[in-house]
Amino acid sequence: MTTPPTTSASTTGTSTNTTPAAAPAESRLAEAAARLDADDPLAHARDRFLLPPGVVYLDGNSLGPLPAAVPPVLTDVVTRQWGTDLIGSWNDNGWWEAPLRVGDAIGALLGAAPGQTVAGDSTSVQLYTALDAAVSLRPGRTLLVTDPGHFPTDRYVAAAVAERRGLELRRVPPAGLPDVLRAEGERVAVISYSPVDFRTGELFDMGALTRAAHDAGATAVWDLCHAAGALPVDLDALGVDFAVGCGYKFLSGGPGAPAYLYAARRHHAELRTPLPGWTGHADPFGLSRDYTPAPGIARARIGTPPILSLLALEAALTAYDGVDLADVRAKSLSLTGFFLRCADELLAPFGFSSVTPADPDRRGSQVSLRHPHAHALTRALAERGVIADMRAPDLLRFGVHALYTTHGDLLTAARRLRDLVAEGAYDPAPRVTGPVT
Repeated sequence: MTTPPTTSASTTGTSTNTTPAAAPAESRLAEAAARLDADDPLAHARDRFLLPPGVVYLDGNSLGPLPAAVPPVLTDVVTRQWGTDLIGSWNDNGWWEAPLRVGDAIGALLGAAPGQTVAGDSTSVQLYTALDAAVSLRPGRTLLVTDPGHFPTDRYVAAAVAERRGLELRRVPPAGLPDVLRAEGERVAVISYSPVDFRTGELFDMGALTRAAHDAGATAVWDLCHAAGALPVDLDALGVDFAVGCGYKFLSGGPGAPAYLYAARRHHAELRTPLPGWTGHADPFGLSRDYTPAPGIARARIGTPPILSLLALEAALTAYDGVDLADVRAKSLSLTGFFLRCADELLAPFGFSSVTPADPDRRGSQVSLRHPHAHALTRALAERGVIADMRAPDLLRFGVHALYTTHGDLLTAARRLRDLVAEGAYDPAPRVTGPVT
């Protein structure tokens, strides 16, 4: 265990973990949390999730919690649709159309008109498909540009596509992308970025970077894993070419939920995918010897859709029914802003510093705090009922979801984190026994 910091000496009339100066601040934070939660227009949406009692869940940016609509749907899918209706469910229960139907439901959250989004397969498969298809749209160009801080899969897939296509791979941070496009834009086939930094929660300007790519004649592929369901994206309005994302984070489709691919309608006639599966054929049951792509986004279908997980995702998406994403964004900013305030007033004296931008226009739906014992503190927090996660080597990540997170949850998390450090109630070097989520 660690030695408690001297700044947390106990004082008569206060918590053993609170200095006299901190007590009024904590009281003000509690009053603010209560007021903000009382005025929350999305408070009713919390009942749409089956949250474990007594647990503060701040890891929805890794795995969304279970929506209440999912269990009854899965029960029906397994016992009636599969168990009784059997193969007839492909027609009678709409299984065959599910990838396009669920794709349109996701597209509605992304500012995409119907007929441009398909669900199924994994994020890695969808990303490879998008990047390879984007390269095909720009023959003769020799440069693929991506973010060096991208999630590892994005970096690996970009490198694989570049190698297969004989392209140069250039790793450029978002801030430097416009300069590269101005200097070498005629060589760039595609840019591959995410609007939200998965480590820090920093939000980048999708619109500006997409316009810069188009001004250079390049295509833009966006990974929306940390954006979809957390903030308005407006793919059509921004003129995005391709976008991909998973279904298991803010969309709460469950572990390993299917991913999705958005392809702008203007590209459909020329859209060529690297994996021409049978379900993307113009006549999938004709069993033709040669491949003829289906019209529209259906040509991006690949293999037999994962029906159980796909229909679980479809049920999960109903948590957004009647919800305005502008309200989601407003509450998300309120939550993250409040937690930054908690971090400043309660946690900074104990060695925590924020790496998430204070500017609301540059902040996604998470707050990341730096501390040398991030791994240990994440584990210790879980033992005290606060589920967050970390990214090596020293970042604690707190993901907020406007449909179920409260300001009170965030104050509880800050208090318990402060108490852990003040008490030295954690092993600074815990033995690694499994994956760190």
